[in-house]
Amino acid sequence: MSKSVQNIVDFAQAQAETISFSPDADKVLSGNPAQTVTNLYDDDSGVFSTGFWTGEPGVHKVSYSEEEFCHLLAGEVKISDDAGQSKTFKVGDSFVIPAGFSGTWETIAPARKIYVVFEKG
Repeated sequence: MSKSVQNIVDFAQAQAETISFSPDADKVLSGNPAQTVTNLYDDDSGVFSTGFWTGEPGVHKVSYSEEEFCHLLAGEVKISDDAGQSKTFKVGDSFVIPAGFSGTWETIAPARKIYVVFEKG
């Protein structure tokens, strides 16, 4: 099916519902890592999506079945693997979390990111 300029999603003008949530209580290790997601686009197959995410300070366990590209617009986060190795990201940083990653996500300062997700299944 052919697409036109009408199918382009302009983040500055896109309208979408913002969903608030917290990780399951058994995954929270510290703080109150409340989060929001404003999903601006899902492809027809349901495996590709993009939008905005926000997070409040706290640490929670994560396990990725999807590939996720992140571009941090605000705040600071630290991602640690199950072996204890970690990387810290700040405003302006971009990174990809590969499918199969398991560890913790720590929001050090209230954060906002653009995410692009490809669900591997």
